[in-house]
Amino acid sequence: MPDIRGYKIATLGSHTALQILKGAKDEGFSTICVCEKNNSRPYESYGVADQIIKIDSFKNYFDIEQELIDQNAIIIPHGSFVAYIGAKKVMDIKAMHYGTKGILEWESDRKMERKWLIDAGVRCPKIFNNPDEIDRPVIVKFHGARGGKGYFLANSPQEFYQRYNEYDGGEGKSFVIQEYIVGVPIYSHYFYSRLTGELEVMGFDKRYESNADSIGRVAAKDQVDVGIRTTYTITGNVPIVLRESLLPGIFNLGEKVVESSKNLVDKGLFGPFCLEGVIDPDLHYYVFEISARIVAGTNPYIHGSPYTWLRYDEPMSTGRRIARDIKMAIEQNKLEKVLG
Repeated sequence: MPDIRGYKIATLGSHTALQILKGAKDEGFSTICVCEKNNSRPYESYGVADQIIKIDSFKNYFDIEQELIDQNAIIIPHGSFVAYIGAKKVMDIKAMHYGTKGILEWESDRKMERKWLIDAGVRCPKIFNNPDEIDRPVIVKFHGARGGKGYFLANSPQEFYQRYNEYDGGEGKSFVIQEYIVGVPIYSHYFYSRLTGELEVMGFDKRYESNADSIGRVAAKDQVDVGIRTTYTITGNVPIVLRESLLPGIFNLGEKVVESSKNLVDKGLFGPFCLEGVIDPDLHYYVFEISARIVAGTNPYIHGSPYTWLRYDEPMSTGRRIARDIKMAIEQNKLEKVLG
């Protein structure tokens, strides 16, 4: 039987790296963390990295890539790959890469992302192609993995132009104008294995956003008096257990997205992913984004979620589930099936 000791698991020191590296070690892998020089302390303190490679910036990843190749390292992507290296540059990665690289481009462009979701038959909020068409509350989002930074609300074309100039400085960055759905934000964590052909629901979270989630502590009059503007920069994640009657629909959505992805790129979407949306008072789930890799909302579940405990008799984070998929692939001589 092939031995996993001939391989290492590597990732960038950010986002979900602690979970990924811990999960890899739990499955018996040696681990490598590529850190920016001033940000290595957590990975040293928690002991999840057997080796730490320090670089000036994540944008310099390709300067050390050969070192990873020489050690037979398998790269695990997360949100920082998209944010700092860029979806197009990810395609240039020559080290072994878990998951389909091409699918990350579909998540990084909101127009491509929406086409994917609509083609999959997913319920999505209305999109306004022109600011002058705004006739209801909207949220304006910029492209890429920005952690909600710069998002803003508007109720009219006039308010859009005012807020856009305030937040974006008129730099002309690409954005999407999306209908604002009032409801509970729900982020659904999935895992799809090409080895087993099965979709797993790993858990749920909601994002704690500054200052959207703290503004309720300030009286409405005071908000007006001091001119507080709602912002949506993500600062953390809150675990949620979903109403059980909603679970069949959650599974159905994930399966439709995976099936649709096979028409987009070779091998389609596999490994961890997340549907990000809002459940309204009529229990309709509006999906506004998909993250085609592990998301930070899985971080509260490093010891497993209520849902993984139903399936596994041991702690199973999404990071560990990735490592187990790779381990199974190595032991079955099917590693190419989980690389892309």
